[in-house]
Amino acid sequence: MGVSFVLPRRWGRAYFALQALAGAVWWVAVFAWPLVRTSTLGALDPVPVAAADIPLFVIASAIAAAGVRTAVVIATVWTCVVSVALAVYATVSTLAGWGVLLMLAAAGCSVVALCAMLLGRLPAEWIVQGPFRFRPASAHRSTAAHVVATFGQIVVFWGFFLVVLPVVIALLESRWGFRLAFPPGAVALGAMVLILASALGIWSAISMSTRGGGTPLPVAMPNRLVVAGPYRWVRNPMALAGIVQAVAVGLLVQSWMVVAYALIGSLVWNHLVRPFEEADLAQRFGDAFEGYRRSVRCWLPRLSPWTPVGESVQSP
Repeated sequence: MGVSFVLPRRWGRAYFALQALAGAVWWVAVFAWPLVRTSTLGALDPVPVAAADIPLFVIASAIAAAGVRTAVVIATVWTCVVSVALAVYATVSTLAGWGVLLMLAAAGCSVVALCAMLLGRLPAEWIVQGPFRFRPASAHRSTAAHVVATFGQIVVFWGFFLVVLPVVIALLESRWGFRLAFPPGAVALGAMVLILASALGIWSAISMSTRGGGTPLPVAMPNRLVVAGPYRWVRNPMALAGIVQAVAVGLLVQSWMVVAYALIGSLVWNHLVRPFEEADLAQRFGDAFEGYRRSVRCWLPRLSPWTPVGESVQSP
């Protein structure tokens, strides 16, 4: 399978130039305005921090923008180290929350820019290795075994991605001072949306495990192309359900950062994971999948259920 996301090296250089400029402006603001200093550094003394950060973040980013690979690595590693250290400080002290937010954004963008400059791409193939490598399920397992395995996967994945991670994110959001009021009715809306999205996810999982001879996870992919149930309306109903579930959880716990986590997850899945999944399906199911992909959209459901040419309408 090919590379899923190519990044021109000039994008990486442009980002590091922007980061150097932003870093310089930020340090001027830190020394010029006490509000900026306390919001981003808390009670930390800015002088020793600047002594380390200006050469390793601002100057290194500027040199990285010129195409020097060593500076790219130095700026990225330093940004990640500072992000972690500042996050620990803010969690313990409840200070410098805005500094954490800015540095986490800078760290993520720096890693992407580093990939652009050193590799010319995001190495998305790393995601689909090991336990997440695409492998067909055993043809000798019964349908009941696939259903049991699927619901086991649901318990583990929903428990981690929809309970553990959102709770941790919401707690950090509170410690870092980002809690913002949600509109009235947000909790009720979140509960209703979560129920509907969970129902879609369960319906999709049952359709996959009973019709496809496998499970939704890459470690035991279905042996047959599933175009029944919700798959007749939208091509990736489980992914759609999962993203909507996470947004609904954000409404329930009243956390903007959880909502952002859901949206970032949707971008990661759509741009980094989905191309590999669809390449695997195209390789295994050929024209049948290509016809399905042309007829059923990934995110926006059809107004009417799709039926393969030459087949009668199946009950969803």
